Amino acid sequence: MRFDILTVFPGYLSALDLSLIGKARQAGLLEVGVHDLRDWTTDRHRTVDDTPVGGGAGMVMRADVWGKALDEYLVGEGVKILAIPTPSGPRLTQELCESLAARADRIVIACGRYEGIDARVAEHYRTREDIEVLEFSLGDYVLNGGEVAALTLVEAVGRLIPGVVGNPESLVEESHGQAGLLEYPVYTRPLDWRGHAVPEVLTSGDHGKVARWRRDAALRRTAQRRPDMIRALNAHELDKDDRAILAEYGWLWPRKPEPFSHPVRMLIDDSPDPGEVAALAARTFPDACPPSLPADAIAAHIATELSEEKFAHYAADNDHQLLGVRAEGGPLLGYSLVLLPSASRPPLAELAGAAELSKCYLDASWRGSGLNALLLTAALDRAAHAVGSGRIWLGTNAGNKRAIRAYERRGFELAGRRTYLVGDEPNDDVVMVRDIDVAY
Repeated sequence: MRFDILTVFPGYLSALDLSLIGKARQAGLLEVGVHDLRDWTTDRHRTVDDTPVGGGAGMVMRADVWGKALDEYLVGEGVKILAIPTPSGPRLTQELCESLAARADRIVIACGRYEGIDARVAEHYRTREDIEVLEFSLGDYVLNGGEVAALTLVEAVGRLIPGVVGNPESLVEESHGQAGLLEYPVYTRPLDWRGHAVPEVLTSGDHGKVARWRRDAALRRTAQRRPDMIRALNAHELDKDDRAILAEYGWLWPRKPEPFSHPVRMLIDDSPDPGEVAALAARTFPDACPPSLPADAIAAHIATELSEEKFAHYAADNDHQLLGVRAEGGPLLGYSLVLLPSASRPPLAELAGAAELSKCYLDASWRGSGLNALLLTAALDRAAHAVGSGRIWLGTNAGNKRAIRAYERRGFELAGRRTYLVGDEPNDDVVMVRDIDVAY
């Protein structure tokens, strides 16, 4: 691969003689030419700019000077890229650098200055079928010229050329690499420095545990700092340990994700729309009922106990805590209802003064995804802050083994049984209970 950089400050690019890029040039792994744009001027002042047409501040770099210079280097066979650093271009990414390293034969970088390069330069070279024009920026800020961006592009692309970096495995594990994550924290000796110790797992000699720790640390760091990168991951390629880590930060995906689907950030909604809750309740309640329960009894229960009016009452009543959970910017996927002790009517005398988890339902497509744990944790947390400490109970159909196991995993224990009417049909429920406090 060859880079040619055109600039009015060629000395600025002397850093390319240093470090790995300098060594790669000496070894012939890549070629880099730095050229003074003023060599293509014809006046004694070597002028490269002029005033903007239409008026305005600053100076604009001339298209005729740039054209002569670029024509000299945008030649030859292979894939030719004209790279123009500009604050108005899309951001340079690792993915783009990997693409350039894999397919480009020559990259010519035009370093603008002042108010930039006459826009007709980019327009002209876009008309040529043998040249790809790439305008790019380093971020949402303005530099005095394109030289810093040119250095960045040469190093970011050049280091991906085989042989430039000594250990190719480091290219896989680093930030923005093939894993799509920020790199995990790295350490060296001394193992204890100013009271900060290296994590013990890294000195354990267990390569499997070390790899898992690094993966978890990368996931946590990326979730905290770059949620956009989590959003871009392929959920189908993430394992159960990845799921557990990302769930801590509200990132979930269906239990059986489609190929190329992505993690979704879930948000607790403290004021869900009663109509939206009622619609979700009508869809989800039948799934919790035993097959023997008549459809008309289920329909009657939905009409009387799960109506929009009922949920509007719960939302307005301080003795009830109605929560929803939804994908960021998406529809309601689950809801819960907690009755505080003043509204709770426990079926067992020993549960007097306990709050009640009356409802906790999810859309079918999100069961088994970890969303239930997120919603239940939020419901218990808000109940604990409302009552300080105490107990919370729930009733669920004795035949709903899936729900019973889920509640047992969240610390609920069997406490007894009750009869629960759905329509006029009696149902056998188990009663479960657990402690809650503000430290939950």
